[in-house]
Amino acid sequence: MKHLIDHARAFAAAHVQDPAHADAFGRLAGGQAPQALFITCSDSRVVPALLTGAGPGELFELRTAGNVVPPHPGGGAPPSGEAATIEYAVGVLGVQHIVVCGHSHCGAVRAVVHGDDLAAVPAVRDWLAAAVPPHAAVRSVPAGTPDAARAVQAHVLDQVATLRDYPLVRARVADGTLTLHAWYYEVHTGAVHRHGEEDGAAPFSPL
Repeated sequence: MKHLIDHARAFAAAHVQDPAHADAFGRLAGGQAPQALFITCSDSRVVPALLTGAGPGELFELRTAGNVVPPHPGGGAPPSGEAATIEYAVGVLGVQHIVVCGHSHCGAVRAVVHGDDLAAVPAVRDWLAAAVPPHAAVRSVPAGTPDAARAVQAHVLDQVATLRDYPLVRARVADGTLTLHAWYYEVHTGAVHRHGEEDGAAPFSPL
């Protein structure tokens, strides 16, 4: 923890002592206008700003176990922080893009595909059971499939499909002011792949 604390101290010192730095951060106090909502896993190996080069104020982030997008809480379902974050990004901040980014070596996807025993972490077990329904495409991927990327990519597309059911998302996509993107990040290589449905490319191909 010491190196994290030391960096926080150094960052604060730079903010105060460097006028240009201070001015840049001072402008952020006036509000935010991020270009995109970036939905990804809570996994510490996935760093959205590192992947995209985004600076402060450019990405609105939502991180969940397994980059899961829960169904919209309509029809009497209880509200969720995830749904609130999505609605705020789309309806208040007016983001023009939403990226759902899955990653290799994803423990959540592995648990779903392999039916891992999650009794020791009941909140994780129940979260995945509720958020990844039996008909989800990822559940149809055989547990012995050698290419684990296939399962993660199927899972990402499931989440994008769920996003399309959010009323605000559906309306903005329909009027052309919002674009949804499906990404897959390889932790071991740093490569990012995207779903190429819009241009007839292979399902996922390198950016």
